[in-house]
Amino acid sequence: MSDTFTPAWFLRGPHAQTIWGRLARPRRLVKLRRETITTPDGDELVLDHLDAPLRGNCFRFVLMHGLEGSTNSVYVQGLLSVIARHGFGATAINFRSCARDQRRIGRSLPNRRPRFYHSGETGDFDFVVRTLRAREPEVSLLAAGASLGGNVLLKWLGEHPGQTDVAAAATFSVPYDLGAGSRHLEFGLLPRFYVNRFLATLKQKTKWLVAQFPEMRERIDLGAVMRARTFREIDDAATAPIHGFRNADDYYTRSSSIHFLGAITTPTLCLSAVDDPFLPPEALDRARARASAAVEFRITARGGHTGFVAGALPWRCEYWAEELVVGWLAGQAR
Repeated sequence: MSDTFTPAWFLRGPHAQTIWGRLARPRRLVKLRRETITTPDGDELVLDHLDAPLRGNCFRFVLMHGLEGSTNSVYVQGLLSVIARHGFGATAINFRSCARDQRRIGRSLPNRRPRFYHSGETGDFDFVVRTLRAREPEVSLLAAGASLGGNVLLKWLGEHPGQTDVAAAATFSVPYDLGAGSRHLEFGLLPRFYVNRFLATLKQKTKWLVAQFPEMRERIDLGAVMRARTFREIDDAATAPIHGFRNADDYYTRSSSIHFLGAITTPTLCLSAVDDPFLPPEALDRARARASAAVEFRITARGGHTGFVAGALPWRCEYWAEELVVGWLAGQAR
């Protein structure tokens, strides 16, 4: 695999890079073994373990998806297929309310507690890491996160300087500054398209939450939720009150990984594209400037958001970021 990214000639723009995989890639590339574990607060987390032959059990990958994604997200399936090809073990985490019904991929499984997940929620990842380490104390964990999942991973690493449970970490397309990313997506036709797709499912989940847990009606203005047209509005009306933040600004300030990069001591790769439509380029510069020496930034001119699609033919695409992340992490563990 090349160390530099050259976009496919037929997908040179950021939006084509971002959208292509979601339209052209299968969502069931690998066989998975599902496990549901009970969290300390009595909720459930759904884990999907790679069900493939191992050529060694010296380390296990732990993967986290992005906003409103799941282990069926095409980039998670892509990572899992690369990991399976190498004969490594892997566990993919479905955030609360995000696990898809195995019989109906489009349907999310509900959770038990009156809460969901968010960009700064690191407790569930910490619980999974401790659970996996207790099961396999001799196995090194390698963590990877895309987009929101990458923000969670970087924040957790910064919250735990000196930790040894995760040997190395890698992220791609992280929205390091949530406030800047939210503002960046408020203008333009295609940014609005991205936001609207996320808002549609977030609104329905919030509506379900209020119906299932009547006590949440005192916290949540459901009318404001249903009227939301931007990330800031949905975070003000839903994300913040559900999870104990004062408002969207408080949520962004306390959850943005840019504030935690300087404390990271674990070898970490951060991959981003300058043309990522979810984040302004200046935020990448600020993130890189704040990172500790343990963090390696690789910033490409193109690639879009979780895209990085290379290859000469539409039916033989190569997904450069997924190959890079798996190869880099495996190299750190050896």
